[in-house]
Amino acid sequence: MKIVFMGTPEFAVESLERIHHSKHSLLAVVTSPDKPAGRGMKLRQSAVKEYCVLNDIPCLQPEKLKDAEFIANLKKLDAEAFVVIAFRMLPQEIWSMPRKGTINIHASLLPDYRGAAPINHAIIQGEQVTGVSSFIIEKEIDTGDILLQKSCKIGKNETAGELHDKLKILGADLIIETLDGLENGKISGQKQAKPANQQKIAPKLTTINTKINFGQSAQQVFDFCRGLSPFPGAWCGFKQGDNESTLKIFKIKILDNAPSTTIRLDPNGLIVPCLDANILLEEVQPAGKRRMSGGEFARGIQISRGNPEVF
Repeated sequence: MKIVFMGTPEFAVESLERIHHSKHSLLAVVTSPDKPAGRGMKLRQSAVKEYCVLNDIPCLQPEKLKDAEFIANLKKLDAEAFVVIAFRMLPQEIWSMPRKGTINIHASLLPDYRGAAPINHAIIQGEQVTGVSSFIIEKEIDTGDILLQKSCKIGKNETAGELHDKLKILGADLIIETLDGLENGKISGQKQAKPANQQKIAPKLTTINTKINFGQSAQQVFDFCRGLSPFPGAWCGFKQGDNESTLKIFKIKILDNAPSTTIRLDPNGLIVPCLDANILLEEVQPAGKRRMSGGEFARGIQISRGNPEVF
């Protein structure tokens, strides 16, 4: 089939490469405009754009998706299907354009974890299984008819970064199976069931919903931290004496003992009480500083300033 691919981050590149080397015809790619980044604010290409440049693939980078010239150029391509992976929300004029529909790969087993951050939220909620879904885009986000799904296990210590790398490969497998199935007429969309648990959603990550609550069980805090590692990182407030700042926490260890009443210093890091057990902060990043081991952070704490607090 004749395909136009739409995507931006590294997660989308695996699927783009797989389509590029498949029997299907990749007509063009749509990605975000180059943006200034870094200290020098030099223009930086998206991961998808970098792949296109290296492989001489035509690349469209509209500032606005409703731009008349961009829409006209899409129509001229006469694609049979659009493939969308980790891209912006499309206007109906675009997603309704191709004859075979606009196909999205979502990193969850829909209808669970609809939203912008399904990988993170699945781990945060302590799920043991997740996967990827291909579906036809419709007006409401992540609600279209499901085409195919693939599942995989989540390791008990697996981080969001590690699961991301597994699912991008699984998603690439799924998009090829989906395109092949649509081409030969062997698959068709099935209506999504109503979510069994309305709490299984995956909203965008913000400074509000990435803050650690130490009043939860140690396992909940453990899952929360690994679900946000390595990016954007779970965080908490940190105070010692009159100095108050923030602390990102990337890795913790649950200790097999009853929770203490105060924070304690340990050669390997800070020991912090949760609802039912203590945790050891094994990898952290203080505000304005580099990422470091918990032991290195603990050694830098000056007891003369008073007992450290996290909140």
